[in-house]
Amino acid sequence: MSRGRILLVDDEEDMRLSTAQALDLDGFEIEALPDAQSALDRVGFGFDGIVITDIRMPGMDGLTLMNRIREIDAEIPVILLTGHGDIQLAVRAMREGAHDFIEKPFDTGQLSKIVDRALEYRRVVLENRVLRAAAGQADDLELRLVGRSNVMVDLRRRLRTIGPTEADVLIVGETGTGKEVVARALHDLSPRARKPFIAIDCAALPAALIESELFGHEAGAFPGALRARYGKFEHARGGTILLDEIGSMPWEMQGKLLRVVQDRVISPLGANENRALDVRFIATSRRPLEDEVAAGRFRADLLYRLNVVTLNVPPLSARREDVQLLFIKLVQEAAARHRRVPVPVPPQLLAEIAERDWPGNVRELRNAADRHALGIALQPAEKPAPEQMRLAHRVAAFERDLIVATLAAHRGRLKPVYETLGLSRKSLYEKMQKYRIDKTHYVDAAEDDSP
Repeated sequence: MSRGRILLVDDEEDMRLSTAQALDLDGFEIEALPDAQSALDRVGFGFDGIVITDIRMPGMDGLTLMNRIREIDAEIPVILLTGHGDIQLAVRAMREGAHDFIEKPFDTGQLSKIVDRALEYRRVVLENRVLRAAAGQADDLELRLVGRSNVMVDLRRRLRTIGPTEADVLIVGETGTGKEVVARALHDLSPRARKPFIAIDCAALPAALIESELFGHEAGAFPGALRARYGKFEHARGGTILLDEIGSMPWEMQGKLLRVVQDRVISPLGANENRALDVRFIATSRRPLEDEVAAGRFRADLLYRLNVVTLNVPPLSARREDVQLLFIKLVQEAAARHRRVPVPVPPQLLAEIAERDWPGNVRELRNAADRHALGIALQPAEKPAPEQMRLAHRVAAFERDLIVATLAAHRGRLKPVYETLGLSRKSLYEKMQKYRIDKTHYVDAAEDDSP
């Protein structure tokens, strides 16, 4: 029985192989990788192992890899392998979130002890998440996709149903709504969770090299192709391919992609044979692809192959009741990310946050949360001229926003709300009924509201 799963990242082949062999002999399940991107492709929110990485590597170095992993899940242990001159760098990395570090050359027995502690930490983290979910508290999906609105509850329900299947999925939503978060959740809920998750930005692929980038090529396939090269599709073997903004893919490539999606085979440039491709496809689009088909920019047959299941990710304008809770969570995350003491969010600011439009959706709201965590005041939003709002409507809107903000600040506990606002308990209930405010949208867990 394996003692735990490890991703080992080191660009030096001899060091990588010898370390992997030592850990394998100690009973660990080890996957040795030559670069940081390969590790990122295998890490998700539910990843059940740890990462060991060298600090100094070409391209993405170990510290950047650590920070990228923390963006996916801050509780995945990352152990750094350091050279003699990197000790100060490693100490700084510990302050920034590294789990531990060990200096080269190291004793493999010492490394095994560090690895055991890190794996035990990860096991406890995952077990606690399961226990919280069993107790009715937030599970992984609720931590990733925050919101108690009906549309978000329905989205999480559909994810739990569709995730474990092999169905290809089309995710549609405005810019900044979290389409890639939804895609990663689908991958992590699937039997492919331990295999790579390869995200391909279709809008950023170089037109002249797009076929080689996706399918790979054989040596001599075109001038400059000195060695055979795997394409992104083959790097995803056994895992999931995310085709981000699929509507941006050139028309001629859509036909070639159709064959791959339909037959699950690829033919690298210069190759004479097809190669089987065991992957799941997830595609995203910020616009309904039916409109692109009608405009002649997207192939109807490719759309029908990709949208076995379609998930719509709602914009913030469709779930305004989630905005305040989401902002509080994003502020907490920003404070942790920037190593700042958590900054309280006053009710007046929450009221303003709820009143604003957020055309950039969660991405824009996250930027605002980052600024608040760093002590930077939010820029004033454009508001309707006073003459455009009747006085009674303005007073009612202000009163409702203030009640909602205070509820959110006190996590749905009514006693501190009516005490803060100087209301009787009966008056608060009446106003909540008048403005159709549901306190359950703001409660973390069942609370006793008795005076």
